[in-house]
Amino acid sequence: MRRYVEDERLSLGEGDYGKDINGVWYARPPGMHTGCLSRHEVIEHDDGTITVTPSILVSGTNTKDEPAKWHGYLTKGEWSEC
Repeated sequence: MRRYVEDERLSLGEGDYGKDINGVWYARPPGMHTGCLSRHEVIEHDDGTITVTPSILVSGTNTKDEPAKWHGYLTKGEWSEC
């Protein structure tokens, strides 16, 4: 779900995406932490969803603080893992 900046802070839950006050896109894949999309092409659709290319890779820790990696796509607001 797309989120909007409130009080200069972008807060994303699992599966959310949004732009910060500087116009930089961020996304939080399911079960993972937030990642920056500044090295990706982000297409905004009329319905408020986005499509990101190329694929998104987030590594680090998951929501349970365990080592994890998420690799997949965000197409018209829908997450799909590789």
